[in-house]
Amino acid sequence: MSVIPDSEFGERVRSRLRTETVAWLTTTAADGTPQPNPVWFLWDEDADTVLVYNRNDANRLDHVAVRPRVSLNFDGNGKGGNIVVLSGVAEQASDVPSADQHEGYVTKYARDIERVSGDPADFAQRYSVPLRIRITKVRGH
Repeated sequence: MSVIPDSEFGERVRSRLRTETVAWLTTTAADGTPQPNPVWFLWDEDADTVLVYNRNDANRLDHVAVRPRVSLNFDGNGKGGNIVVLSGVAEQASDVPSADQHEGYVTKYARDIERVSGDPADFAQRYSVPLRIRITKVRGH
């Protein structure tokens, strides 16, 4: 059963998970400081999970190895509305294909990958560590 409610708000959450291209992933550093970073992501609606590919030197990988509780949020509307915050648990996902071989990810981000890296294989090599975030709570308005 999904943690995303069956409501107007829940449908807005689903819509944003389907269509947004950037979300803010917040991990926690060793000293307790929240560390928000913009990320590209892919939502698996059936599993209530979000997939994020990371550089292998990204500090967030060390953070989630010790403190796996994270949050993912979208920008609001600039006036305090359209707020969506997803809480979850992150772990490395060794069972997914590389970014350039993940059909859904390539479909969603093909132009962005080309803009950032020029080549999908180069992008996949640079962003080689997938994290899967299991959504445990949704809040917002």
